[in-house]
Amino acid sequence: MVDIVIDSDLQIKIIRDVRLLDKGSFNSFLRAHSNGNFFQSFGAFKFFETVEGYTPLLVVALQSNEYVGCLSAIIIRERNKVKGYLSRRCIIYGGPIIKNDDHEITQKILQYFDRALTKVAIYSEFRAFFDMDSYKTLFANNDYYFEEHLNYIVPITSVEENKKLLNSSKRRQLNLSFKNGAKIIEPKDLSDIKSFYEILKNLYKTKVKKPVPGFEFFEKFYNQNELGKYFLIQYDGKIIGGIMCPIYNDKIYEWFVCGLDGEIKNVYPSVMATWAPIEYGANNGLKYFDFLGAGKPDVDYGVRDFKSKFGGQLVNYGRFIKVYNKTLYNLGKIGLEIIGKIKQ
Repeated sequence: MVDIVIDSDLQIKIIRDVRLLDKGSFNSFLRAHSNGNFFQSFGAFKFFETVEGYTPLLVVALQSNEYVGCLSAIIIRERNKVKGYLSRRCIIYGGPIIKNDDHEITQKILQYFDRALTKVAIYSEFRAFFDMDSYKTLFANNDYYFEEHLNYIVPITSVEENKKLLNSSKRRQLNLSFKNGAKIIEPKDLSDIKSFYEILKNLYKTKVKKPVPGFEFFEKFYNQNELGKYFLIQYDGKIIGGIMCPIYNDKIYEWFVCGLDGEIKNVYPSVMATWAPIEYGANNGLKYFDFLGAGKPDVDYGVRDFKSKFGGQLVNYGRFIKVYNKTLYNLGKIGLEIIGKIKQ
């Protein structure tokens, strides 16, 4: 299904079927843009299109049949009926991508996007991957509010130089882990991904206290190997941790990471898993490792301290949030807190 609006020479389309996308032209536009990223890409759209509970939506702007803007979003629903109804949300990672940062194009895309989402999602959340200070007034005028949110981005140069950037304790833990027989490997088959997933699922249940996608999500990422890589930590023939990493242009991302930390003396799987994409990037011409978030600055977050030890630059690009249904939004927060307490 395609919806079209003609506004002088600017054409806005909403694309819900990836087959209707001009893949070549779209990829050329996104790869050439300095803020182009994996989550706005054709590959990410195609991936989310195949996963239950995830519905991708792409808004594009064209002038003279050339792409001048895009906004790729994901509508997410939990599988549980009650949680699904109360948690219908739209997440936009790293968008919009606009030629020459044209605010008029951004305004038109945003207005059309909001009209499409009003009855579909309870709220929308833009997770910025780049400095969007110049967009704050525009988003505020469209009823979005801004929340500060931190992130670390590690510049990748060489294995030797990036090891020097590590905090001394993390460098020592990494060296000890290798010395004691732990290895960084790539999965040999789906059973390795399953082992990684079981560790991750338990971590989210016991410590993170947030929902984790079903195994299908991780299986399909593995099967579409052009999207990125898994790096797994192996000790004594068993998987004890790992990381799932999309790759796009010159950047590699931490999407999901886990490790059986504290279970094996002098082996630190989470440190090894975090180091693995940095090492891979250094050996394969990548320039940045993106942690994809380090929490709110005014909220204690132990993981932020861990991420700070890998030599990254701390940024505060923040998030823009718009609530379409305040009653359901507030009810959802209360309901999900109750469900979480019942399950504990």
